[in-house]
Amino acid sequence: MTNSAEICDTGCGLNATLRIISGKWKPLVLFFLRNGPVRYGELKRLIPGVSDKVLIQSLKDLQADRVLSRTDYKEVPPRVDYALTPLGRSLAEAIIPLCTWGTENAVQMASIFAEQDALA
Repeated sequence: MTNSAEICDTGCGLNATLRIISGKWKPLVLFFLRNGPVRYGELKRLIPGVSDKVLIQSLKDLQADRVLSRTDYKEVPPRVDYALTPLGRSLAEAIIPLCTWGTENAVQMASIFAEQDALA
């Protein structure tokens, strides 16, 4: 079992946060669930470029980390949706400033990424 000293060995909880949101897609899942439950198909449409395999694994990981809940309505055709837990909602709210920063700096970042791509 991981203790709090191991999680916060840098003096802050950033390790714990990064462990949960690691990867390209998990922060986007959290962002798109911030306004309420969403079905799998809708998440897939909201996150262009994510494969089914990676999205499913991301959802399973977030559920295992207890920031996401999965509700299976046991209907035919199948209906399942995903929602944030209270812990997940607080994490999604923490991501909002990162979204704001990205929006405010999008032009500059696009220029930087274009320069990097040209060098590659």
